[in-house]
Amino acid sequence: MKIVRNNIIPFKGYKAINIFGILFVRGDATLSSADIKHEEIHTAQMKEMLYVFFYLWYVIEWLVRLVMYRNAHTAYRNISFEREAYMNQGSMSYLQGRGRYAWWKYLKGGGNG
Repeated sequence: MKIVRNNIIPFKGYKAINIFGILFVRGDATLSSADIKHEEIHTAQMKEMLYVFFYLWYVIEWLVRLVMYRNAHTAYRNISFEREAYMNQGSMSYLQGRGRYAWWKYLKGGGNG
């Protein structure tokens, strides 16, 4: 994964953002191996959804979750892509055994096994 350090992207308050498989990291922010794995999981999700559909689904699902939870951060944490990434970011071998569209099982809050 290509990592680009800069002081413009992401905006202040965030340490990293994955755009089309390139990880933009804020200044001297420290990334853990779990942070990098989290973003690698997002890159796998993007690739299988041909990038554009990933972003489209992401925004639509966030809007639906925002209506459900009435809290932007809670909505973000409950997006299926984020659920998959957060639940598996500690497993360094997760991507080797990950099936295509694995995020789908996290859509309704599942994914525990």
